[in-house]
Amino acid sequence: MVPDNRLARHRWLPPLLLVAAGILQTLTFSPFNWWWLGPVSIALILLLALPLPANRLFRAGWLVGFGLFGSGASWVYISISEYGNTSIPVAILLTVLFVTGLALFHGLAFLCWGKLAKHSAVRRLLLFPAVWLLGDWVRGWLLTGFPWLYLGTAQVDGPLAGFAPLVGVHGLTFWVLFSGASLYALFWLVRQRRHMAAGTLVAVALLPWITGPALKSTHWTTLASSPLSVATMQGNVPQLIKWDPNHLKEQIVTYLELTRDNWQRDLILWPETAIPLTQDQAGAIFQHIESELAPDSTLITGIPWYGFSDRLEDFTFHNSIMALGNGDGMYHKQRLVPFGEYVPLQQWLRGLIGFFDLPMSEFSRGPEQQAPLRAGDALVMPYICYEVAYPDFVAANARGAGLLITISNDGWFGDSIGPLQHLQIARMRALETGRYMIRGTNNGVTAIINHRGEITDSIPQFTRATLRGEVYTATGDTPYMQSGSWPVLTLAAILIVFTRERVIPKNA
Repeated sequence: MVPDNRLARHRWLPPLLLVAAGILQTLTFSPFNWWWLGPVSIALILLLALPLPANRLFRAGWLVGFGLFGSGASWVYISISEYGNTSIPVAILLTVLFVTGLALFHGLAFLCWGKLAKHSAVRRLLLFPAVWLLGDWVRGWLLTGFPWLYLGTAQVDGPLAGFAPLVGVHGLTFWVLFSGASLYALFWLVRQRRHMAAGTLVAVALLPWITGPALKSTHWTTLASSPLSVATMQGNVPQLIKWDPNHLKEQIVTYLELTRDNWQRDLILWPETAIPLTQDQAGAIFQHIESELAPDSTLITGIPWYGFSDRLEDFTFHNSIMALGNGDGMYHKQRLVPFGEYVPLQQWLRGLIGFFDLPMSEFSRGPEQQAPLRAGDALVMPYICYEVAYPDFVAANARGAGLLITISNDGWFGDSIGPLQHLQIARMRALETGRYMIRGTNNGVTAIINHRGEITDSIPQFTRATLRGEVYTATGDTPYMQSGSWPVLTLAAILIVFTRERVIPKNA
């Protein structure tokens, strides 16, 4: 039977604590990096939610999600209010709707948890990590997805980081969830004086936390013996003038000036839409760039693309990145940001408020299975902005490349915590794939990330500067690149199948 909980007798305290538990999870991510709060948050959630009847678990899950996304993703308010030509009341309303909608994923996951586990405390404990994990996966997939604020991401600086190349971020999330459930179970077992069971549980739960740091020194990929010299430019162009034709020349000159002493570098990277013209209008700029580049140098830049698409059988825009000089290739972004790069149900929404008419919000999705860019002899897989947040997408596309780059314009989110979370996500992708990643952004944080997910050098936010350094290409695939998240998702499904009532008695 589910144990009694005195906290449940208070009317307002449990809901407030459930919201607080969600907020604790935000504190595990950048810029706070209190990764150890992950299991603590889960233990608190179970303390409050596990004794509840099944019909009240949806509300409990929604409150947790509201705390998490209200504190960890409300930075969307800045793009809606400051750059979306939207009044403050409407921006607040849209932000609340956004957070409320995301919280529904947790609410539905908790509802399924209650339906599957019913009244068995043992089943609830065993099922909780599995149901949460599958809820995370659905949230990262449904309607383009929002693969943000996965608990495992915080472990890029935690003891579990060594397991990332093996099981990916979802595998790390699973163990954080299991550890939190173990904390709760430990409290329960000690109260029942089942000390042997409590000791065994502690040993099992702690094992990955103890072995993870040693595992991080394992080499899953092989780095080249000689590095590539790289330079990436952070123009810090104000978002309000980004698409203003009167400031077009100023922006191009900014990046040319930042590149002045770096044309001889092996690889030069400009950020997302650094050239705010479509490729068919930028011929003169391309010619100037190629005349400045050294014979063995490649410049990769973000640029909008416009033309006829055989796949779509129409003229269209893509958010793209291309290579110039001693390199070639064009990549069209595949994972688009809703409302930022395309407007769902646009036939009804466009024109209602300014936010639904943002500049360059009519991009089309690029084709799947695009080839890497080439920079000299190196194959480089690019990810544009939001794409780097998709763990399986990044891992699958990285197989054919020795180096990863991600370009972004996080100016949409001002001085919020959003860009710092974005950097942390990029670090996790580098760790999962065992590859260097160069991150080029408009206003920060521009960084070089090594194959262990560590920042080797960076430019602070809101600074106009050039970052110079060296990177190494890699060969070989990590186990996670070969399998993706399917092993841990399959484990979650197996747990659900084998914790049914016929397997674990009703009164357990």
